[in-house]
Amino acid sequence: MDKGEGNNWTLPNKFLLLGMGNGVPTLQTPLFLLSLLIYFVTVVGNSLIVVLVVADQHLHTPMYFFLGNLSSLETCYSSTILPRLLASLFTGERTISASGCMAQLYFFGSFAATECFLLAAMAYDRYLAICQPLLYASLMSWKVCFQLAAVSWLGGLVFSIIVTVFLSRLKFCGPKAIDHFLCDFTPLLELSCSDTRVVKIVTFILSFLDLIFPFLFTLASYMCIIAAILRIPSSVGRQKAFSTCSSHLTIVTVFYGTLIIVYLMPRTAPLRQLRKVFSFFFTVLTPLVNPLIYSLRNREVREALRRVLRRDLGGIQSSR
Repeated sequence: MDKGEGNNWTLPNKFLLLGMGNGVPTLQTPLFLLSLLIYFVTVVGNSLIVVLVVADQHLHTPMYFFLGNLSSLETCYSSTILPRLLASLFTGERTISASGCMAQLYFFGSFAATECFLLAAMAYDRYLAICQPLLYASLMSWKVCFQLAAVSWLGGLVFSIIVTVFLSRLKFCGPKAIDHFLCDFTPLLELSCSDTRVVKIVTFILSFLDLIFPFLFTLASYMCIIAAILRIPSSVGRQKAFSTCSSHLTIVTVFYGTLIIVYLMPRTAPLRQLRKVFSFFFTVLTPLVNPLIYSLRNREVREALRRVLRRDLGGIQSSR
């Protein structure tokens, strides 16, 4: 086999991302403007939450410490996908280098896994606050908070690099076109002509550890939380207890709901565009929804924003 032929059986130099709308010219401008608006609001909204958590002492609690981590994660998550998508929509260039594709796959998988762990840590925090209020301060110390956050970030980084290394070692001998707007695991796997059984087994094991286990842990935590709330005799007490976790529960529902739809939807030709729409919601709109949910549904975040604005405006007026 000569060198040129051999290269057809290795990782190609470039992949073609078919994207949303498969390059229909009339859709490119609306998609570009929509994506640009979403990216701007996502970065500003999540960055604002991080600033509030750092700047306002009333938010220096474990619950908002994890929220700050989640907002930082969502900013990184969006920056893995949207800048590349915006460049493609603006220039019409849909190719991506093999190294760039693997890098996007790695960071996308890493941040998705980290979000699963962070949502589980936030659920554990709410479980202790509602079900074990007398032990909350000792069980959810700042040391424990930092450890849970560190494990969440490191777990996502490690698990994703394992999957990426295994996938990058596969041979690609067929079409180089990825029917997606990002380099995701399943569309890449479909292009391989290697034996993918080992990759699938490794991915299944890691998926159980970084997806299914955190999901089951989060689900069990909320079952205990709901049972504890229902045992509160007064309706005011139940409403107050539920308000402390309603924002997080909404985010968990949106995140896992779209994730389950995207990866369990049958991969048939008639459903390809619909699957892309749900993928767009999962990867692009979910980071946008999170700050909106916490700002609209959380009284403490709204009050912190007012305090920071009053303090800054007061400082500007006094300086004059």
